[in-house]
Amino acid sequence: MFGIYLKRELSRRKKAALVIALGLALGIALVITVNSVSAGMTQAQDKVLTSLYGLGTDMTVTKAQAAPTDGASGRPKFDFDAGSDSSETQSSDRVMPQGGQALKASLVTEVADQAGVASAVGALSLNVTKVDGSFTQGTAESAAPSGQGGGGQGGGQPRVQGGGASFDVNSYTVAGVDVTNQDLGPLATSKITTGTTFTTAQSNSKVAVVSASYAKENELTTAKTITISDTKYDIIGIATPDSSESTTDVYLPLKQAQTLGDSADEVTTIYVTATDSKQIDTVKAAIQKNISGTTVTTSADLADTVSGSLSTASNLATSVGKWLSIAVLIAAFLVAALLTSSAVSRRVREFGTLKALGWPSRKVTRQVVGESIVNGLIGGALGIAIGLGAAYTVTAISPTLTAELGSTAGAGGGGGRMGGGAQQAATNTMDIALSAPVSLTTIALAAGLAIAGGLIAGAMGGWRASRMRPADALRSVQ
Repeated sequence: MFGIYLKRELSRRKKAALVIALGLALGIALVITVNSVSAGMTQAQDKVLTSLYGLGTDMTVTKAQAAPTDGASGRPKFDFDAGSDSSETQSSDRVMPQGGQALKASLVTEVADQAGVASAVGALSLNVTKVDGSFTQGTAESAAPSGQGGGGQGGGQPRVQGGGASFDVNSYTVAGVDVTNQDLGPLATSKITTGTTFTTAQSNSKVAVVSASYAKENELTTAKTITISDTKYDIIGIATPDSSESTTDVYLPLKQAQTLGDSADEVTTIYVTATDSKQIDTVKAAIQKNISGTTVTTSADLADTVSGSLSTASNLATSVGKWLSIAVLIAAFLVAALLTSSAVSRRVREFGTLKALGWPSRKVTRQVVGESIVNGLIGGALGIAIGLGAAYTVTAISPTLTAELGSTAGAGGGGGRMGGGAQQAATNTMDIALSAPVSLTTIALAAGLAIAGGLIAGAMGGWRASRMRPADALRSVQ
């Protein structure tokens, strides 16, 4: 009886049911869209932090760059021979550590021994500035004596015609990798797409892995070599970032990088993973207390350094967007409740007659609540469909957001292609394509909101219907 009557009443009031369902649908669709875009923002920020930090890294340990001493500017200096036989191409590399002051390699073990630390790996970040080119010697010619024509002999001041210098400057980054633990550190965010990675036997071998972008830019393959400071390294692999732009161009075994940078038994960054992700702040405090002079940076600290359109959009999605969706949802619930209550008012004769025939108030209330829940479910289905369509549209368009990465001390030692250690404070820019993934949790939330909306509307309408008396139906008869 309940189902038959419910179906008949909904069929009779299709327009009213559709209006209520559409109101709930718009609110639910907005919630789905905001939640999916917000999830996409979180994924985008994770990509940015992964590029800075490393996959699986919970924190990094560094030491702030010291102020230059008197007479030491920290700028690269190059010396070239400009003698008479200087038409040959000349080349000079300047290798400088970057990413903060050097740390003793023994600190890696000390950090690893701290309570709550699962693993610690040291890495050395270098910036290589390569200058190559040649001088062209000019030719000396004697000027004509004063007051004579151009054909005079001698007597004038000699002058040099032609000559000059042409040099090209190229800057790139090198990361020294602990080959015994490549799951943590600079190379952890990339996968080898061509060739092979380092083996434990190559801890001090003259081999290199280059990033895919740097290999393409310089036409490098695994069959070629790369020369740094007159030392040739065999390229054994090409690394492609898993989810973001690589900030390192060349990877070397740590010992080789230390030799290049004249940094024996030194590292610039210690990558750390904690045994429990919930204890990261506790581990950070312990390292800072027990190892003085170091700066410990967590992913939360790095998130504060991300700015640009990604940060702005994320703030809008998490604050304005969520509050807007809540406001619209509340408005949709109120509209549904008012429309249901209004519909009940127009059904005075019907409900009064039912009560006169013996229907108890709870049965009348159940009837109104049942109709409202069905309206809510219809609205939920429409809202989910609209929300999924909106999320798919955002993913299909994939708007590009810009993330500006500030120079936090624990920024993983990447640093991008900057011109030296003194310029580590520069800002890197990364473009991230936004997607809007919809999780099952979001869909379940939408379904729950649809049922809640139907219950709220039904409760208000049912309460009003339960207060009607058979006499109300008689008074409504004209």
